[in-house]
Amino acid sequence: MVRTDTRRGKLVVISAPSGAGKTSIAQAVLARNPGMRFSVSATTRAMRPNEIDGKDYFFLTKAEFQRRVEAGEFAEWEEIYGDYYGTLRSEIDRAISAGEHLIFDVDVRGGLSIKQLYLDTLLIFIRPPSIETLYERLRKRHTEDNVTLARRMDRVPMELALGNQFDHQVTNDILERAIEEVQALVHNYITH
Repeated sequence: MVRTDTRRGKLVVISAPSGAGKTSIAQAVLARNPGMRFSVSATTRAMRPNEIDGKDYFFLTKAEFQRRVEAGEFAEWEEIYGDYYGTLRSEIDRAISAGEHLIFDVDVRGGLSIKQLYLDTLLIFIRPPSIETLYERLRKRHTEDNVTLARRMDRVPMELALGNQFDHQVTNDILERAIEEVQALVHNYITH
């Protein structure tokens, strides 16, 4: 007996300024939804301690990334602070065809680009409670030097403005409450 599954996978984008909590929220939602899988982006930035190629990102050289851009292999890509980030169309198309739900942890412009190609995508923007709180969160991460931290903060007004184009906005004032709110949005989307 051949089983045909016509259920198509769904796409959920969680985006936010750096330090707003999108990765923590995305990981919590993934843990609560075993049928979802994390969409692994490609990047040219250096691998951070504890990151794994193919799990956290596909780490590519700039030449390889640019070759793939020219071949039209990315659903979205952007240069941020001299490094490239992007999502491979092949990864998305394979998941949708297999009925897998994907969750994306991408920047704001990337999320909007994915929605342009895949209209049924659910876009959720995570807002920090304040700019000051965002700055403190980034500073306490100890993952950026002062120059990188300043560049990240310079992007925040643009990111907050573009976040207004998302389907939903959730303020991450209390992490567990933000996780619950995002979980409810995701559950409603993937079950209907």
